[in-house]
Amino acid sequence: MQPEHIRASDADRDQVAERLREALAEGRLTPVEHEERLDTLYRAKTIGELAPIVSDLPSTGAPGPVPGYGGTDRPDGMEILGSDARDLAGQSKGSENLVAVFGGAERRGRWLVEPRTNVSVLCGGVELDLREAVLSRHEVTIQLAVIMGGVDITVPHGVRVINNTSAILGGADLHGTDQVTDPNAPVVHLTGSCMLGGVDVKAKKSKKKRKDRREK
Repeated sequence: MQPEHIRASDADRDQVAERLREALAEGRLTPVEHEERLDTLYRAKTIGELAPIVSDLPSTGAPGPVPGYGGTDRPDGMEILGSDARDLAGQSKGSENLVAVFGGAERRGRWLVEPRTNVSVLCGGVELDLREAVLSRHEVTIQLAVIMGGVDITVPHGVRVINNTSAILGGADLHGTDQVTDPNAPVVHLTGSCMLGGVDVKAKKSKKKRKDRREK
C-alpha cells in the first residue's frame, strides 16, 4: 500500500494542526484560512489527504515526522512514517546532554534525537550517527561546546544540516549535506562554539541499505 493511502491517525492530524497553528501565529494564514484548513484537516481520512493542507507552508518545528513527506531528497535511513517511530518520538523529554571529558560518547543505531541535544567535549570525542535515528521534531538542534576535541556527525542523504557554530582555531566541515534542496527535508541545526577543536559532518547511506545491496 502506498503511504498516501494509509489511514490517518489522531497523531498525524495533531501534527498538521500544530503546523497550522504556527502558520497562523507567524501571519502566514489568516484566521479564516486557519479555520477552513482545520475543517479540511478533521474531515481527512488518509495521509494523502493531509499533505495538501500544509503543502504551501515552509518547514517548521512541528513535532514529529511530516505526514506524507515524499520529496526526492527523502532520507534513506530515517523512518518518516511508522508506528514504532511515532512511539519512540512520543518518549521525547525535550533535551539530552552528552558529555565527553578526556573520553568519548556516542549515539548510534535506533535512538531518539531530542529537539535539543547538548554536546560538551573537553579533550575527548563524540560520535552521533543519525542514519537509523528518529527525529522527535522535523527540525532539531545540536548545541556544541567543543574544546580541544572533536564531534563526528553522520546523517542519511536527504537531511539538511545548517551550521551556525562559531570557531576559534577550529571549525566545522560539512560533506555532502549542502545539496539538499527539498523544502520539506528534515533539518539539523548546529549551534555553539569550537575552540581548538572541530565538527565533522558527513552524509552517508544507511547501513541497512548497504547490507541489502550486498545480499542481492
